[in-house]
Amino acid sequence: MILPVIMAGGSGSRLWPLSRKLHPKQFLPLTDDATMLQNTCARLEGIESQPPLLICGDDHRFIVAEQLREVGQAHSGILLEPAGRNTAPAVALAALRAMAGGAEDPLLLVLAADHAIKDVAAFQAAVMRAVPHAEAGKLVTFGIVPSAAETGYGYINKARAIDEAETAFVVQQFVEKPDLATAEKYVSSGEFYWNSGLFLFRASRFIEELSKYGPDILEACEKAMQGATFDVDFVRPASEAFLACTDESIDYAVMEHTRDAVVVPMDCGWNDVGSWSALWEVSEKDEQGNTSKGDVILEDSHNCYVQSDSKLIATVGLNDIVVVESDDAVLVATKDRVQDIKKVVERLKAENRSEAQLHRKVYRPWGYYDSVDFGERFQVKRIVVNPGAQLSLQMHHHRAEHWIVVSGTANVTCGEKEFLVTENQSTYIPLGVVHRLENPGTIPLELIEVQSGSYLGEDDIVRFEDRYARN
Repeated sequence: MILPVIMAGGSGSRLWPLSRKLHPKQFLPLTDDATMLQNTCARLEGIESQPPLLICGDDHRFIVAEQLREVGQAHSGILLEPAGRNTAPAVALAALRAMAGGAEDPLLLVLAADHAIKDVAAFQAAVMRAVPHAEAGKLVTFGIVPSAAETGYGYINKARAIDEAETAFVVQQFVEKPDLATAEKYVSSGEFYWNSGLFLFRASRFIEELSKYGPDILEACEKAMQGATFDVDFVRPASEAFLACTDESIDYAVMEHTRDAVVVPMDCGWNDVGSWSALWEVSEKDEQGNTSKGDVILEDSHNCYVQSDSKLIATVGLNDIVVVESDDAVLVATKDRVQDIKKVVERLKAENRSEAQLHRKVYRPWGYYDSVDFGERFQVKRIVVNPGAQLSLQMHHHRAEHWIVVSGTANVTCGEKEFLVTENQSTYIPLGVVHRLENPGTIPLELIEVQSGSYLGEDDIVRFEDRYARN
């Protein structure tokens, strides 16, 4: 049986300003109305497999759970990496979890949550062609049939075919990202594929090969899983043990060394959507080659990517330009320089600006809040609480809060009192008083919160009880 393993980690810098550290691209609807993660799950339909096992960081756990819930996607658990250590340790955790307690030894189909694939049928066909080889003990990587001489991808050099049908080839060599001239030689030779970073192998075979070529990684991951704790659907490997892992990819830790690496060609319209120019390539375009999303007017503009979240964007006489507006930032770049967006993000981080971390709208396990306005000693938020959800029992040292209910009904705890606040009613939470907000109804609770005080940061929260284990 196949167990899909979906890696949903990532820092979210290459598609800034829409992608942020706390809400990276895999959680965004970039190619259609579904998010990248949801599309990754959807393309598993038609493959006989177990529900996927997800891997992500602690900061993203509730986003992952909520996006799966939105589309009714079952899963086999959500593994929470204590820190990013690249793909080899992440998949080692997944393999150990898959075989825990003497469970069956499944084929792990390792997928990234942030790839775009146009031809789902071709993707599924390639996976099924790989199954016999993985069952025979091979470690399969999927090589994308190149459509151009790309310098942004690594390459896989194939050797002889391992079967008469030429469904798979021995891996001759993994090659780092080449310069343009070298990439052109690779593509023209017909002996190279783009390195997709997708894999299929039996869990025990990966562990066996990792024990040979990355024993320190395996030892750290085994200790981390032995000390793991469980929180409903979340599996938390022991942090101290996992942090001893080196930062290594599957390619570097195992695939470049094993004698059983094979590559299965995949021609499915794959794109890792690693930049705004890459997203433009896979998006629908008008007669002038433009992709536009949101409220956009294009006049005498060609081959541009223009996206608006809220404001009207009008362009005149632009060529090969990216314009992206989010709720708190605007990006303007030439398409051939979008890789340098990471330099902007680095500057934002160095200046400790919130635009590198999160959006104005911030998702929480109970719903979300949108920071509407702020100034010296005040902040205004629009808060939406999902039906049946509640915020933690908490207090603040430096701010008081005024709550005005716009729609729905709020169950409010304020000190020793508990009471209901309905539409067009308000209440006041004094500084230092223990309080909680809950939605007891069946429709979303929407309210306006006005904070006032000497410090309004999100870290001024002392939690006493929390159903989401954020204490």
